[in-house]
Amino acid sequence: MKTSGCICKIALLSIFFAASTAFAVTASADDDLRLRTVVIDAGHGGHDPGCVSRDGRVKEKDINLDIALKLGSGIASACPDVKVIYTRKTDVFVPLNTRADIANRNNANLFISIHVNAATSTQAHGFSTHILGNSNDRFSDNMDVVRRENSVILLEEDYTTTYQGFDPNDPESFIFFNLMQNAYYEQSLTYAAEADKQLKKGPVTHSRGISQNAFLVLWKTTMPAVLVETGFMSNAADIKILNSSEGRSEIARRLCDAFKAFKVKYDASLDYAAEPSAAESSSVRKPEDSPAETPAAVRDGYGVQIFALSKKLPAGDASLKGYEADAVKAGSMYKYIIRCNTADEARKLFRKTRKEFPGSFPVQIRSGKVSALK
Repeated sequence: MKTSGCICKIALLSIFFAASTAFAVTASADDDLRLRTVVIDAGHGGHDPGCVSRDGRVKEKDINLDIALKLGSGIASACPDVKVIYTRKTDVFVPLNTRADIANRNNANLFISIHVNAATSTQAHGFSTHILGNSNDRFSDNMDVVRRENSVILLEEDYTTTYQGFDPNDPESFIFFNLMQNAYYEQSLTYAAEADKQLKKGPVTHSRGISQNAFLVLWKTTMPAVLVETGFMSNAADIKILNSSEGRSEIARRLCDAFKAFKVKYDASLDYAAEPSAAESSSVRKPEDSPAETPAAVRDGYGVQIFALSKKLPAGDASLKGYEADAVKAGSMYKYIIRCNTADEARKLFRKTRKEFPGSFPVQIRSGKVSALK
């Protein structure tokens, strides 16, 4: 292992991530909090065909584009207050970092990347949804998908400079994902879950689940982001559906239904325009417990979730930016919550924390369960 090179690479990537987060705060701190803009990304394109059918007649790039355009049209019709932006609307090659930049420049509230899967076996089938993360499945099928999707950067000029030395064929490159604080984990997971729920209704009904994976196109976005693999190009049943206009229309409709459900939750959980009265407001109570509570010790109450991580941070960690926060375990993740006495205190604190933690939101804790404060 080239230790010095790895450390340098991690340092550069950490600096980039910090800069990206700072951009997100500056760009969105004073904006209306409701979901106003969605960016739809049709994977591959131009001289990058993506996966190709066994007979060479069907290309992933064409399927992705058709589903993306249909999805965008559906969202525009169902949600006229939402601006729909595409990373591409024609058969052109768009670098991965440019796709993310399009979303970042437009202050998007959600990024949806459309893809088609493939495998050496014809038995693999079904759809899957993916959010950013390092699932430590380096030798799993998912890791093969990650490598294939990330390998698109090899078609770009000077990709080692653009992606700070990231090599999609080098497992060492994936180490940087362990350092990232995914401020948008909660919202990304919410859309992924809605998409999984809707896509199960067909036409491709088999779900391969929701995974956290190191997709570069998700890494560079500064908003909730989900990558959807709509089926397998290598499976006869899946490709029959994906190669039909009716099948693609239905998939787009399912993803649109997922978007509508996600928007309702997003808007409801982030609508905190009303200022609490002076009588109702008081200083924020700092928790007496350490930041590493177990589920059994979680107290009911209110607070602001600032981010979710797969590890517990020590008290006073720099990532907390001076706040005292409880770490509430939820599955394999820890939700970091600044405690408040009342719901109004949580809303008031949120107006401050959203500038420091762009993915934060007020929450209520009841019976050990954390939910967005309505």
